[in-house]
Amino acid sequence: MPAKQHSAIPAYQRIQSSIRKRIDAGQLRPGDPVTSERDLAKLHEVSLMTARHALASLEREGIVERRRGIGTFVAEPKIHFNRLMSYTEQMAARSLVAASKILFAKMIDDEPEVAARLALAPADSIVKLQRLRHADQEPFALETCYVSAVQFPALLSAPLQRDSLFAILERDYGVKLGYADEEIDATAADPQTSELLNVPRREPLLRIRQLIYSTNGKPLMYVLGIYRSDRHNFVIRRYR
Repeated sequence: MPAKQHSAIPAYQRIQSSIRKRIDAGQLRPGDPVTSERDLAKLHEVSLMTARHALASLEREGIVERRRGIGTFVAEPKIHFNRLMSYTEQMAARSLVAASKILFAKMIDDEPEVAARLALAPADSIVKLQRLRHADQEPFALETCYVSAVQFPALLSAPLQRDSLFAILERDYGVKLGYADEEIDATAADPQTSELLNVPRREPLLRIRQLIYSTNGKPLMYVLGIYRSDRHNFVIRRYR
């Protein structure tokens, strides 16, 4: 699209976003050639330098690989073992605009399995936060987070709609997030999930259960995430 229609977004980010969307939609697969710098510059009505910068940034992130004298190609998906990243940080790294809608935010005391995962007593109070995640205004994931209500008092009064939960825990409660254990499998969209994620019923979805620990090895948060596989790009993130 012409640059004048997207003045609020840097041109190189628009180019990156268009390439990522094609990859996420399965239109571009590992090994497929990516539109050349010259053609990207014409398509997005930007300079050749801007198009080159967009591809160079994607290469640094491991999304594409550039082969001298041949062209640019979609890279094989990488498994990242670097650091915990919030959803907002992940989307920003992919030049996507993140947003969340809170579906449920209350204290509960009737999920003993979750309490056990967090090393709490069965009847201990837990904050349960369920959010519908969006990427570029499209539903992307349904995430349910659980943390100790005793360890994080007044969490429900924090700006959960606006701020990253990771950022709130680190800033307001002084915790240091360390690492996460994950269980990954597939599931099918039930009626409620299909409506929320805007996918057909029984659509294959990616399910990730995470137990997030502090740097001293104490369990801090349990997260159950249901992700649209067509938007996930099949990248397994052990730490996020």
